[in-house]
Amino acid sequence: MTGRKGLVERPWMDPRDLWTEALAGVLARPVRSALTTLGTVLGITTLVITIGVASTAGNQIVGRFDALTATSVTVTVPAPLPGEEDAGPLVPWSGTDAVGRLAGVVAVAALADSDATDSVLVRSNDVTAPGDMSGQTLAVLAASAGLPAAVHGTMTAGRFYDAGDIARRDHVVVLGDQAAKLLGIKRVEDAPAVFFKGQSYTVIGILGGIRREQRLSTAVLVPPTTAADRIGLTDITRVLVDTVLGAAKQVARQAPIALAPGHQDSLSVEAPPDLSKARAGVQNDTNSLFLVLGLVSLVVGAIGIANVTLVTVMERVGEIGLRRSLGASRRQVAGQFLLESTTIGLLGGVVGAALGIAVVVCVAVFKEWTPVLDLRLALGAPLAGALVGLLAGLYPSLRAARMEPVDALRAPS
Repeated sequence: MTGRKGLVERPWMDPRDLWTEALAGVLARPVRSALTTLGTVLGITTLVITIGVASTAGNQIVGRFDALTATSVTVTVPAPLPGEEDAGPLVPWSGTDAVGRLAGVVAVAALADSDATDSVLVRSNDVTAPGDMSGQTLAVLAASAGLPAAVHGTMTAGRFYDAGDIARRDHVVVLGDQAAKLLGIKRVEDAPAVFFKGQSYTVIGILGGIRREQRLSTAVLVPPTTAADRIGLTDITRVLVDTVLGAAKQVARQAPIALAPGHQDSLSVEAPPDLSKARAGVQNDTNSLFLVLGLVSLVVGAIGIANVTLVTVMERVGEIGLRRSLGASRRQVAGQFLLESTTIGLLGGVVGAALGIAVVVCVAVFKEWTPVLDLRLALGAPLAGALVGLLAGLYPSLRAARMEPVDALRAPS
């Protein structure tokens, strides 16, 4: 139709018709479209997997870091000054009961050691030669009955001594798992014995899986009353407190008062620092690293879409010329090819997001982790695929739009 001033009015094309034409163009070559979509699928899948696995692994690292570090409080008790030994202990062994009643405390245990018991020759009752017994140099410590819970340990054999053993001053010990291995003791059912400082002790248990104060795995643990009677370990040197997450700061302020009322300033406390910024930094650094890898894969997919779309334009020169001669505008031609590339990117994004989420969940299940999936990532992945397809199709679409109808019709098919 010719209007005023001799201008030719282009017929208006309904967006639904444009979408139909674009979809027909994609489905006209299904194998090629599938292979082209595969590039975006791999890029989006890699992006979702890398970010999802990084967030899941980071959450596990942070969770373990919090459980072990952010819940541990250690109170150090100084040794009595010369001349004050007869004044009584600064912190009595019963003082741990007061700490255990504080809000947020999960477990508490007291330890006593000294330079004289850091390197003690401990022998087992395994005879290796007539008149000769095997021996290892180990640390000997006195510990209260709540030690396994305070150090996140488990009894791999036998039991830990209890309040009855302590009250009766029984000659019993518990070995750290590495100390038991060094001494060749694997079972306690036959009541094996160890010897140090010229005295014998019955081994009633082996403590393993120690996650805090791991040096205890190579130590010999003695009830505090027995240690005071036999090896002179009387004064508490450290108190280990395990708290719920978020209570460590408060417990660190209250524990010295509960242990030594009126003398709390003499005790030193090690409380976990504020780790929120460090934790966020670790997660952000991990996510950033894997995000770069995912974006590289996505760029590769975009290049694939651009190449295939450009080849498609060159193969359909005759079709473009026919459309232009029938009245299609440059914008409509460009829109059709742009919509085709965007559709390919969108399909790749949907499939890639689904595959990526499935892989993240499978990895988390296999590792017995809790999967961490950002809803924004799951919903944004298809949009990212569409955006990649849109950007990849810009140049081929503009090239198709610049073709003149006469030149396009004359081009060999």
